[in-house]
Amino acid sequence: KTVNTKRVIQYFASIAAVGGGGKKDTSKGTLEDQIIQANPALEAFGNAKTVRNDNSSRFGKFIRIHFGTSGKLSSADIETYLLEKSRVTFQLKAERNYHIFYQILSNQKPELLDMLLITNNPYDYSYISQGEVTVASINDSEELMATDSAFDVLGFTPDEKMGVYKLTGAIMHYGNMKFKQKQREEQAEPDGTEAADKSAYLMGLNSADLIKGLCHPRVKVGNEYVTKGQSVDQVYYALGALA
Repeated sequence: KTVNTKRVIQYFASIAAVGGGGKKDTSKGTLEDQIIQANPALEAFGNAKTVRNDNSSRFGKFIRIHFGTSGKLSSADIETYLLEKSRVTFQLKAERNYHIFYQILSNQKPELLDMLLITNNPYDYSYISQGEVTVASINDSEELMATDSAFDVLGFTPDEKMGVYKLTGAIMHYGNMKFKQKQREEQAEPDGTEAADKSAYLMGLNSADLIKGLCHPRVKVGNEYVTKGQSVDQVYYALGALA
């Protein structure tokens, strides 16, 4: 389904491009290019290896393509549905997390590793190493370049693109955050702050505020807000939900 959809879109785009159709913008690709390049970006963040399929889309999408009176493409929009969120924090042995994590760790763009404060070893990050970390039919280095190029064609600014990468890196650090139970209490407290410091930095937050939000969240009771204590299990659950 994923590949067939891609082929149909490529066909429409190539037909529409004949004769110079399509809106031009010097700061980004043509409309036809943008429609085609939406695929690498969506697949990086929404596709993963499953038992039966190395490039399975783990979300639904509805693509609407609009044509002008001359038969040329005039616009397109994509609606997404039901991303398999649980895969971000858990994978079966024969499966893999979303492609984007392994693309970044491929070391094709070493500056990303430095910016995200990560190594190129997926086993250093528990959220992405519970199943497979490589796929024989996928070259993560090449796919990273395709994803990065797709962002440019789609009109992402450098800051927007870096923001996407930083949030992705923060998720990897989430999985390394550790908490322990306070003595004689059910209250959780951080067991080291290195991973929290890194993830907070990437999100533009204060590390202490992040930890406080996880261990002592504010909840609304009636018309007032109260601070609620969290057990270790509750904190890990909240961390997974945040990821």
